[in-house]
Amino acid sequence: MKILSRSLSRIPIRISFPDLNSSPEARGELVRIYAPLTVETILRRLPIDGRAHRIDGGISIIIEIRRGEEKPVRRVEEGSIAYWPMGGAINVYLTSTTTPNPVNRIGRVIEGLEVLEGIPSGSRVRVERANS
Repeated sequence: MKILSRSLSRIPIRISFPDLNSSPEARGELVRIYAPLTVETILRRLPIDGRAHRIDGGISIIIEIRRGEEKPVRRVEEGSIAYWPMGGAINVYLTSTTTPNPVNRIGRVIEGLEVLEGIPSGSRVRVERANS
């Protein structure tokens, strides 16, 4: 069985807020093994533009993608990136928490998590592939 190289299984992304002063951004990675079908659907749609909404423990970005549950979890760690099937959104968790509904874990923030803490609801956000 062939094992995916790190570059194929972990895809670097950038989460940016272009309308805010200093254009804050965080860097993360989508991890195919967490939820392969969900990650692939999101990758095909990048870049994704939306609005950030504050949620309990993080930020939610409503996207135009509808997928069902795939390896769903309710417990997420600080820095987790997850797809929320019920809300059709990507959630970035700033703290470890138990979610009210199951989410598909799809990646993690690897740099700049603290930047996301000060993002106001309604801010324009862009999720895109980052150069490795």
